Amino acid sequence: MRTLFVLIFLILFFIYSIPCLLIIWLIGKITKNERFVFKIAQAHVAWAFNVICFLCGVKKNIIGLENIPKDKAVLYVSNHRSYFDIVTTYSIVPNLTSFVSKKEIAKFPFVAQWMRFLKCLFLDRDNIKEGMKTILQGIEQVKDGYSIFIMPEGTRNHTDTVLPFHEGSFKFSQKTGCPIIPVSITNTDDAFENHFPFLGKANVTVMFGEPIYMDQLSKEDKKFVGAYARNIIQENLDKINSGMIK
Repeated sequence: MRTLFVLIFLILFFIYSIPCLLIIWLIGKITKNERFVFKIAQAHVAWAFNVICFLCGVKKNIIGLENIPKDKAVLYVSNHRSYFDIVTTYSIVPNLTSFVSKKEIAKFPFVAQWMRFLKCLFLDRDNIKEGMKTILQGIEQVKDGYSIFIMPEGTRNHTDTVLPFHEGSFKFSQKTGCPIIPVSITNTDDAFENHFPFLGKANVTVMFGEPIYMDQLSKEDKKFVGAYARNIIQENLDKINSGMIK
């Protein structure tokens, strides 16, 4: 029944998206204000994700929201448990935030249009030149005050052991000096993958760790900042799973 409700909602939202995307585009043309357009689009997408979580019976336990600086762009880095990672986290983040996604998502109608309004980055992992262009684009966005959310494992991982992070994912912070927010996510696969092709209830924990500032790290940690951030995320996951953090 949950799956049916979500499918009906998605159909209705896609129908709604036809005039809504056009109106947002027109607002952008008239105002020439990208940040205003971004805020409108993010409000719509965050609302839709919250509705999906409600219909699925996803209960979110949010920890450490106060660790996110509100006055500057940040680089969120998290483990990648499920397709639902984005659904749960994007309805939480307090600042203007773009996601890094694989390029194949750009082929989906309506989804791609919403993501473009949100300045999401479509990464081509098979083309080094195009991948570098995407990273440079993201660096400019951070400089302009837009946060970026990335999952440096590079693939979904359903175990409690975080895979090694791709160090290149941290160029956004290394080149801009923006804080890194380590994000630990649990149980999102209970909402989808563990019940595939159906949707199910899940008790999800999203923990935002304390910000990591590149200029405060040792030379060795700066060189392998991906491993440094991964260890923090792993430690927080272990604390959540052991009940030390609730």
